[in-house]
Amino acid sequence: MGRKNNYKITEPMLNEYYDLSQKKKEIENQLDELQKVFHGFFDHQVGEYEKGELILNNLKLERIIRKKEKYDEEMTVNKLEELNLSDLIQIVKKPDGDKIKSAINLGLLNEKDLEGCISVNSSQAIYVKPLKNK
Repeated sequence: MGRKNNYKITEPMLNEYYDLSQKKKEIENQLDELQKVFHGFFDHQVGEYEKGELILNNLKLERIIRKKEKYDEEMTVNKLEELNLSDLIQIVKKPDGDKIKSAINLGLLNEKDLEGCISVNSSQAIYVKPLKNK
């Protein structure tokens, strides 16, 4: 865009950002509506959660189905223990943040004791909003 090293912010830049973000929301809503229609079409033509494709002129509409298996933790652990297959069970030790905070608040644990153990992740976000006229 040519603004890589230019950190001056102008009103036209803010207006452009705001306008583009509004257009992005509109486009995302339109895409969501079209996807609902496409899924409805495939649900009717080939069945729910079935892959399908439609070719119109030089465009191909394709629905793929992604499947993700997840074991019910409690039920699976119980079943594996019944089958004496405990080697297939992970034992995961991890700190309980809520209990640690409670212990600090109750004075059972000093924050200094955990120095170096806490990492903080940060992320940045930009918002441009119109101000209401007074």
